[in-house]
Amino acid sequence: MNLQAKELNQVIRTQNPAVYELLSERGRNIFFPRKGILGQSADAKGTRINATIGAAIEDDGTPMRLDALASRIQLDPALVFPYAPSYGRADIRTQWKSMLYLKNPSLNGLTLSLPVVTNALTHAVSMAGYLFANPGDEIITPDLFWGNYNLILNHGYGTAFKTYPLFDGAKMNIAAFKAAINGEGNKKILILNFPNNPTGYSPTVVEAMQLAAELKQAAESGKKIVVFVDDAYFGLVYEDGVEKESIFTRLANLHENLLAVKLDGPTKEDYVWGFRVGFITYGIKGGTSELYAALEQKTAGAVRGNISNASNLSQSLLVQAFQNPDYYRQKEEKFAVMKERFLAVKQALLDGKYDGFFTAMPYNSGYFMCIKLADGIDGEQLRALLISKYSIGIINLNNMIRIAFSAVAAKDVKSMFDGIYEACKELRA
Repeated sequence: MNLQAKELNQVIRTQNPAVYELLSERGRNIFFPRKGILGQSADAKGTRINATIGAAIEDDGTPMRLDALASRIQLDPALVFPYAPSYGRADIRTQWKSMLYLKNPSLNGLTLSLPVVTNALTHAVSMAGYLFANPGDEIITPDLFWGNYNLILNHGYGTAFKTYPLFDGAKMNIAAFKAAINGEGNKKILILNFPNNPTGYSPTVVEAMQLAAELKQAAESGKKIVVFVDDAYFGLVYEDGVEKESIFTRLANLHENLLAVKLDGPTKEDYVWGFRVGFITYGIKGGTSELYAALEQKTAGAVRGNISNASNLSQSLLVQAFQNPDYYRQKEEKFAVMKERFLAVKQALLDGKYDGFFTAMPYNSGYFMCIKLADGIDGEQLRALLISKYSIGIINLNNMIRIAFSAVAAKDVKSMFDGIYEACKELRA
């Protein structure tokens, strides 16, 4: 094991032994190289002649670039063309952290790590798996989860999923969640994704309290727990009584045996799907600056060894947007559009004629909602018929249909459900 990895492990073990136990073998072995080429390049920063960095520089000291590109981008070339740090740009890291507190007032007063930048949330999930999941480890997740977890964690890192039913009727199945986290084994890895993909469900305030209480009890019993908080759709909550802050706020100071790992980014929050910028932020009760710095170094090392760094251009554009005085007003306008579509779904599904063919599953937030098909209607046949005859596209998940109302104009929602209804009638006939 590299000496720098050993040094980080010693810091983590000293600050919180439970966090060290949660690290995977990869996580224990990884480090951010403060020596070697990176260290020597850092030492040479500011020199008159700097021949350390693997990038080309114009004679005037600015980044070498093609005008065919530079002429299209209205930013300082220094914010566009050079590499970003593997940790991410310092300005966006501090900006995003301050925004976490603004968007989640319950975090005020809590000490968190500085976010580390990833190549969007998919990469953040991968880096969390890298750092904490060994081959053969079980990852606890509800039975309804984002399919890409399979590629990232199951096929990519050799983990196994232990699922529990997300719903008990119209509510979260807290009893099943409790049973899952209190099963055999001392180390527990779980994913909480709200608003949930595919269902578009977020816990009520009461359910969020219950989830946290069950996790605290498990941690108090001696379980070592790491929770991946997938906040891809954070902020898109449309109903009263539903938890509007991230579940991370209830976990980041819950117990010394529980490490909360917030995986988020502007992809959905700020409608920048192609920018590919995400963040990993750590929170744990009693977390110290030394513990968080060690985790940040390991995370940056994992990023460095995986993709080197995320897009400098995307990070620079986002910083500019976050500092724009109209940023929050524009976000409110887009939220209003999304809520209008959500309400259009609610209104459309009041039509009783659908009841014999499909029923809505619980939903209150996010981009999606799901309908469960009645017995005798094949989801794959329905999907094909909707495309060929009705020009409607949906996702079939084992006879549960996922509908991305985020992509459907409010005026088209009723005709979409009427098309699904007519196609169901055809198939049943």
